[in-house]
Amino acid sequence: MTRRILLIANVARPGMVRHTLDIIGLIVRQGLEVAMLPADLAATRAQGLTGVVQADPRAPANGSELVCILGGDGTILRAADMSRGSGTPLLGINFGHVGFLAQAEQEDLREAVGRIVDRDYSVEERLTLDVAAMAGTRLVARSWALNEVTVEKASRERMLELIVEIDGRPVSTLGADGMIIATPTGSTAYAFSSGGPIIWPDVAALLVVPISAHALFARPMVVGPYSKVAIELVPDTEGVGIMWCDGARLFELPEGARVEVSRGRTPVMLARLNSAPFADRLVEKFALPVVGWRGRGRQPGAYRWRSDLPPPV
Repeated sequence: MTRRILLIANVARPGMVRHTLDIIGLIVRQGLEVAMLPADLAATRAQGLTGVVQADPRAPANGSELVCILGGDGTILRAADMSRGSGTPLLGINFGHVGFLAQAEQEDLREAVGRIVDRDYSVEERLTLDVAAMAGTRLVARSWALNEVTVEKASRERMLELIVEIDGRPVSTLGADGMIIATPTGSTAYAFSSGGPIIWPDVAALLVVPISAHALFARPMVVGPYSKVAIELVPDTEGVGIMWCDGARLFELPEGARVEVSRGRTPVMLARLNSAPFADRLVEKFALPVVGWRGRGRQPGAYRWRSDLPPPV
């Protein structure tokens, strides 16, 4: 059976068509098949190329061993939504800005393809969120997120009055521009820019972060992975709310709506090309100053606890 790679690219980005055709050639020459969405095929004029087939838009990842994404984090999140439930791992090659979800940069394109062909990668499971918005007993919206669910004000001049509930108990009522419920994966995205902590990807937890809150208690909260988080819009107030999932799926919230968020039943599988500690990724992506560090992990392969010191408590 021919091995297939689903290729998703942000073809609107300048120069991306050329890079997409380059990676198609690299993959096909190794005897693998490339599947692409109809819109990407049309934009790159790749129809009819040997080894290139059209993916089923309803289930594009079916039959593919890997989803390879060319673009930034937004494109990777879009690919995660398209392939959700297939169990097919995602591997991003960064052509965006920060590219926190990507595993390789564009200058590593050829090496990344070689690793894909050789199946030289590991796969890790990332926690997701399931969300439902209710108006009384009526279901207004149901969706999911890999990074975060946000409840935000719909108009600039009116803040929202929100009630935060954890595990069925009220925690605080506050006026704010909104509230973020994020995964560890999303802790370096919108939640980070709103003052939330960075959570290592292997930590099972949910993060609740107020956005520009006018309240004495407006601190980020890290709650258990199976906690139920609810955000209620206080009725009879002037603010109008909207809900975003991963900054891509928008839902309008009626007055008094209740947004319920819990750990997702379907995780996302991310392919990894290296086993470097997450701390190294933070330093690289945020260009953190580490000059003067004297740790023994400076040398390749030397990342370990010193044997002459007691173990960490």
